[in-house]
This record gives sequence, C-alpha cells and structure tokens, in this order.
Amino acid sequence: MDLNADFTKRVVMHADEIDWLSSPMPGVDRRMLDRIGDEVARATTIVRYAPNSKFSPHVHTGGEEFIVLEGVFQDEHGDFAAGSYIRNPPTSSHTPGSDEGCVIFVKLWQFDLGDRTPVKIDMNKMGSIRDADRPGISIMPLFQDERETVQMETWDAGADVKLDLPEGGEYLVLEGDFTDSGDQLRLQSWLRIPKGGQLDAKAGQNGAKVWSKTRHLRFVDPPVAG
Repeated sequence: MDLNADFTKRVVMHADEIDWLSSPMPGVDRRMLDRIGDEVARATTIVRYAPNSKFSPHVHTGGEEFIVLEGVFQDEHGDFAAGSYIRNPPTSSHTPGSDEGCVIFVKLWQFDLGDRTPVKIDMNKMGSIRDADRPGISIMPLFQDERETVQMETWDAGADVKLDLPEGGEYLVLEGDFTDSGDQLRLQSWLRIPKGGQLDAKAGQNGAKVWSKTRHLRFVDPPVAG
C-alpha cells in the first residue's frame, strides 16, 4: 500500500486521530504515517505492543530506527524505556517484544544499505545545549552522517522556530505542542516538510520537546524484497 507517498507534499498526522490496525503478529497494532510497499515497506509508523506480545525473530535488511514513546520495549539486546532512541542498521536482527506493553515510533527501510552503525541512547540521561543561532531552542544531538541529522529539540514556551529545509525534514512531538502553518501539533503529532520547504513554528505556552530529522528526504526509494 502507499500512504502519504508523494514526498513533494507537506503532511501532518495526529496519532490520536488514526485508528489502530492489526499487524500480522497478535497483540501488535499500528498507526501508519507514511508507507511505500506492503509488509516489506519504506514506512513511518507508530506501533503498539500489548503486554506479553512479541514479533518473531527477524533481520532488518533495510534498517530500523525507533523511539520508545511509552512503556518498555525489549529484545535480546536489552530493555529500553520511554525516551530511548535506537538505530538498528541493515543486516541487524532481533526478537522485539514487551512484557508490560509499549508504544514506539518506528522508521523502516530508510538507511544507507551500507550503514553498520548501531545507536542506543537514553535521552532521559542526555543533556541539551543551547542553539547559538536559534533563540529559545536547545538541542540534543542523536545521530549525524552525510545523509541526515537527527536530534531532540527543546523549544521554550512561545519560541519562534524557523528553519529553511532544502533537503526536507520531519518532526514528532514528544511533549507539549506547537503550531506550524496554521496546524496545531500536539503529543505524538507528526509533520513532514518536503524538500525546499520551511519550518515556521511557534511553541505553545508550555513549550515543546520535538524529535527532528533533516537532510534525508533526498533518499526516497521503494524497498526491494528481502
């Protein structure tokens, strides 16, 4: 299936307005944000694991990047509580699940296929630094290479957040809220801005914590089977 597959268009999706859809694994449901493909797909999704549910062992041929939003995600590599940021590069494998249940934001098939860099960060234990070029904004670097920049940003209450995005960007609200181009984005709202677009946001009265990914929308190809 294709969903929000035209990457020349700006997209806003509010998680609390999207129905949960069952996955092939019992107890694992999904809210789809964008998708090119079927079960093997270039996809951005919010996934919910019921208590004591798990996927069967599998290899991430195209890589997997995710944030734990609620609960504790588990696999043979560890227990990852809310606030964890994980990158499982292409050819990595695991058996994901959750004893207590969890919700994650996950991106599949969006890596350089030669990437072999795993990342495991507990954002709750990381500090942020003030952005010298953007007043009212602090950043927590998470990952950067020649393809993309990933960070968690804290926006002060009422901060104006403007950024030209010649290579596109994505934003997920982790706390608080903000407005952009007339849309109000709240907890777990997701914004995708196409190449050549601009973020023109204003943080809400309680500020916002926002996961951001930029520079990466040059690389939008459907996956190959495997």
